[in-house]
Amino acid sequence: MIKVYYDGKCGLCSREIAYYKRIAPSGRFDWRDASRDRSVLAERGVSQADALRWMHAEDDAGALHVGVDAFIVIWRGLPWWRRLAPIIAAPVVRPAASWVYRRFAAWRFSRLTHCQLAAADEKGA
Repeated sequence: MIKVYYDGKCGLCSREIAYYKRIAPSGRFDWRDASRDRSVLAERGVSQADALRWMHAEDDAGALHVGVDAFIVIWRGLPWWRRLAPIIAAPVVRPAASWVYRRFAAWRFSRLTHCQLAAADEKGA
């Protein structure tokens, strides 16, 4: 089972995950909202701020994937999207897609209050 860790308080993220849930094969994914449970990735050494900053997914073998690599894992398990996964995973495309994702994720994270609170909490800890 693929475990997906996402920011459920982000409107864009929530809509995307809701779409994935609608099309996902039954029993294939375990959806975990990192915004509501700060311990969801703690056992893997991932802070809540980082869980909110970037998409995370754990594959069937238990390996943790972050950012574009997490999307590739997710898309491989979804109908129609599994066709996009190898294109994004291609050596020529992956670095560019990762660069774009990191920029977008940083921009999104900097604009959401709950993300900033998690970042401040992490610095204070």
